[in-house]
Amino acid sequence: MAVRGSMSRLFRSVHRSCCPQSRALSVAIVGAPFSKGQKRRGVEHGPKAIRDAGLVERLANLENAVHDFGDLNFQQLEEDKHFMHVPFPRTVGRANQILSDAVSRAVGAGHTTVMLGGDHSLAIGSVGGHAHQRPDLCLIWVDAHADINTPMTSPSGNLHGQPVAFMLKELQDKMPEVPGFSWMKPCLTARDLVYIGLRDVDPGEHVILKTLGIQSFSMRDIDRMGMQRVMEVTLDHLLARKQRPIHLSFDIDAFDPALAPATGTPVNGGLTYREGIYITEEIHNTGLLSAMDLVEVNPTLGANAEAVEATAGLAVDVIASSLGQTRGDNTVLQDTEQLGL
Repeated sequence: MAVRGSMSRLFRSVHRSCCPQSRALSVAIVGAPFSKGQKRRGVEHGPKAIRDAGLVERLANLENAVHDFGDLNFQQLEEDKHFMHVPFPRTVGRANQILSDAVSRAVGAGHTTVMLGGDHSLAIGSVGGHAHQRPDLCLIWVDAHADINTPMTSPSGNLHGQPVAFMLKELQDKMPEVPGFSWMKPCLTARDLVYIGLRDVDPGEHVILKTLGIQSFSMRDIDRMGMQRVMEVTLDHLLARKQRPIHLSFDIDAFDPALAPATGTPVNGGLTYREGIYITEEIHNTGLLSAMDLVEVNPTLGANAEAVEATAGLAVDVIASSLGQTRGDNTVLQDTEQLGL
């Protein structure tokens, strides 16, 4: 274990020297105002709430070239009958196909791509489109939930609890042919995925995680190990054999509800602000972040305007720290101004 830790620190040190934090990025923002992957309305307003909280200005202030491509247009399909107990399968499938094409174009054009959700079913299209351009990508999934149910194991049938099952090659013999998803091909193996922040995992998901040996860190693991060690193991697991693009899929409900109250499936005992931002800072420090999702901000579920503003502002902080903002920036700026530099 000591040798593994030493290798991790060496890898991270070398990587930071090769990929300085100050490197300006070309960032594409793609809004995905969509809610049919679950039953609560309002999450389709998440992209607007995050933009209104100052996302574009924050990223531009980091000297990134920011290209906001606006929101995609999704339509609910007529005659979209349930499949098993899965609601709106064709509508969700079509929305994800549209998103996949948009993310593929943005990544192919050389942009670090930020997808603003919408519910987490959208990761099917976001990761799928990313993989079309970067088939060797790895995935870091930060969430209170594993979202790896299949239509057979899902208690609710909601597709925002099933996106990872569509991605994994090992689960394809367990997945029925869900209408609307014939375009989606599995793009990851279990080895390419790490979960951080889990604390509400369904029984069928527990079986899948254990059977496939997927690397995951629950909140208990984070309490026991500390976030620094969790990130060392995560990056070793995904990157030690070779450097490759990272896709970060961040559900705002990974945070404790006291910090992110305006979301549809809050679970007590989540990440602190410092833990969540440490994750994104460490991912940025690799220099390998290629695309990310920020999902499940629901402005209609906040108890008041302050709760909505806090949740959307936290989403902006997560995205900005993934793309270069550090918690020392303000101090450095003040010191240089005082010195007249």
